[in-house]
Amino acid sequence: MKRLLFAFLVTTTAVCAETSFPGVENIMSLEEFHKTGLDQLTPEQITALNNAITKHYVGAVETQVTQKTDSMRKTIAEEERRTILQRFGLPDISFSQEWKEEPGLDATVTNWVGGNSFKLDNGQVWEGMEPIPYELVNRKITIAPRPNGQFALEIEGKNTTVRIRRVK
Repeated sequence: MKRLLFAFLVTTTAVCAETSFPGVENIMSLEEFHKTGLDQLTPEQITALNNAITKHYVGAVETQVTQKTDSMRKTIAEEERRTILQRFGLPDISFSQEWKEEPGLDATVTNWVGGNSFKLDNGQVWEGMEPIPYELVNRKITIAPRPNGQFALEIEGKNTTVRIRRVK
């Protein structure tokens, strides 16, 4: 559908660009033609003036066509990159491997803040999305990235499979 719309836009604009300029003598009233002094020009001068106006008009239309074409191509390319879920406004849950390249956050737990939340030496507060059965105070931890913007708790290099989220 978008490709069809794109082809229609380019074709319509190109056809409009090819229409010939009727000439200053045809777009002005006889009175305007005399007031501007154009009636003093020779037929060759009026032809040259008409050709200059036509050249400018065609150039302006071609610039518009190029800009619209580039814009449409960009829009189509962006739309084709979106997943079906994104097209319906839902989060992308594709199985991208980019999270594996993200660095983890290394810190030391300073204390517990409530039942399942803990505070790091950098001031951040994190909470377990399930119960944390480990003692964390004064231990070195890593907050490791996981798929879909999630995080997991690692205690002194060992993966605990406890999912956590940042509270503060």
